[in-house]
Amino acid sequence: MAFDTLQDFFAMGGHAPYVWAAWGVTAALLLGTVIHARAERRQLLRQLARRVRRESRLATRAAGAQPIQTSRGGSTNDA
Repeated sequence: MAFDTLQDFFAMGGHAPYVWAAWGVTAALLLGTVIHARAERRQLLRQLARRVRRESRLATRAAGAQPIQTSRGGSTNDA
């Protein structure tokens, strides 16, 4: 084993502040990345749900709309 005692392990041969700060920063960045990704996913899902609701309302309105009569007797909504 590289260290004789647990205290020696945590002291890291006198380099403990640097070693544990590096571990702490790394852990904080990884945690921040996970939190940010989850927040972006939730935001994207909300935006997609909003878009689906908006498009379904527009489709419902378009399906219920009356065809517009033209001067030739046909409608502009004919396929």
